[in-house]
Amino acid sequence: MKNFALSDMVKGWFVGAFSPTALQTDACEVAVKHYRAGDREDVHHHRIATEVTVVVSGKVRMCGRVWTAGDIVVIEPGEATDFEALTDAVNVVVKLPGALGDKYMGGTPVA
Repeated sequence: MKNFALSDMVKGWFVGAFSPTALQTDACEVAVKHYRAGDREDVHHHRIATEVTVVVSGKVRMCGRVWTAGDIVVIEPGEATDFEALTDAVNVVVKLPGALGDKYMGGTPVA
């Protein structure tokens, strides 16, 4: 058995082909992301990876829509989104496959 602390990971990412990580793999990337109300990420897209976001708590805006706890958003390769935490929020994010360097700024958010 191994033991890790989420607080030791970078921006909540704890599975993937990066360091530090709890599980080294290029099959996927997984994060638990904690946001404060007003936190934002600029419009971006992935060319290879599908990104799945589960809103665990709070309210966020992605793809021009508001999502709340229990919502699951699947962003396919080539689809773009921005992000805004409308309240304090926690999301789980999974990217399949793990593809380092597969984040491209810009694009038109999917509505």
